[in-house]
Amino acid sequence: MADSKSKSLFEKAKQYIPGGVNSPVRAFRAVGGNPLFMKKAKGAYLYDEDGNEYIDLINSWGPMILGHAHPIVEEAVKEALSSSPSFGAPTAREVSMAELICEIVPSVEKVRMVNSGTEATMSAIRVARGYTGRDKIIKMEGCYHGHGDSFLIAAGSGALTFGTPDSPGVTKGTAKDTLIAPFNSLPAIEKLIDENKNEIAAIILEPVVGNMGCVVPQPGYLQGLRSLCDKHKIVLIFDEVMTGFRLAPGGAQELYNVMPDMTTMGKIIGGGLPVGAYGGKREIMDFVSPLGPIYQAGTLSGNPLAMAAGLAMLNYLQENPKVYTHINRVTTNLVNGLQKQIEKAGIPATINQVGSMFTLFFTGTHVIDFDTAKTTDTQKFAKYFQAMLAQGVYLAPSQYEAMFISASVDDTLVDKILAASEKALQQI
Repeated sequence: MADSKSKSLFEKAKQYIPGGVNSPVRAFRAVGGNPLFMKKAKGAYLYDEDGNEYIDLINSWGPMILGHAHPIVEEAVKEALSSSPSFGAPTAREVSMAELICEIVPSVEKVRMVNSGTEATMSAIRVARGYTGRDKIIKMEGCYHGHGDSFLIAAGSGALTFGTPDSPGVTKGTAKDTLIAPFNSLPAIEKLIDENKNEIAAIILEPVVGNMGCVVPQPGYLQGLRSLCDKHKIVLIFDEVMTGFRLAPGGAQELYNVMPDMTTMGKIIGGGLPVGAYGGKREIMDFVSPLGPIYQAGTLSGNPLAMAAGLAMLNYLQENPKVYTHINRVTTNLVNGLQKQIEKAGIPATINQVGSMFTLFFTGTHVIDFDTAKTTDTQKFAKYFQAMLAQGVYLAPSQYEAMFISASVDDTLVDKILAASEKALQQI
């Protein structure tokens, strides 16, 4: 990359953008080298500014479930664009999107559009506090719910990658109202509830974690949380920004048949465009302004381009349920192939998978929570990442992220990924 366009762009970007990137993990600091600047994408492939081609296993961190630049989504955006990209006023597409979400997501009776997953989780927490009249929340170590102050306590994703899960700028007052428990530990939740009687407004978690790598809920865990929240009148919030419409049409709550009180959603409902939403029980959502006293607003909420793209994608998924069969099968074949490779190579590693999400952790320990995730050998991952990149496979540039397979990946591409992985494992 000595004379690459990506390197030149990165050097220029560092003059004007903190760290040269608009989201920290993109900086490649955890894996070494300079970030690649992408120019275009189609189907299963990314193309950087130098014309190099990569099989994409990130898919914009999940939402490109059909692959990049799907013609159905492209056409919908073009049609919406011709009528103006923004009105700052209600549109019919917002109503259609809200109706569709309420039909598909089992627990959602009413929904409010916002502009990002972070906005969705911040808003959900505010609503839960306003609804219950309580101040404290419980979040899980290693779960990342965006960069809202309440969530940057023992956070995963980029915060974990950079070793700074407790961010400067978060006040002590905010921090004291955020209680932390290990993921997959019901006794820890019970202890916090007992120590903070009638003070906890909400428990928020990723039902399948994607932000310390893919971490799976243990049998009975989600059901146990539901029971505890019912008993103590606590609002249970599932952050389905990553899992919603991906693990099943109705998300992880459909897959595990556990209904939260509130759900947050992200980019997939905009076909990859910037968007988010939060929804839940009617009695809770009716506390939101202008119907109720809890204020939340956004000029671009329900943006017509995002609504058009999201409706096109979600309707396509509804009409073609075999997409889920395909991506789950392809992902399982890939994971099985990787498992055989690491066993043959004798490298301590473990793979967690749910549907079309997975993470290869470079640790011999079974990863079930934040502490076990941190046992990974991040230097080995960095070497593996660079070796895969050199062979045209684009992984998430952090050990602590999930991979996402799109419907554009077929058996031929699985074979290519596995061939690249076999060579990469020989280099670490």
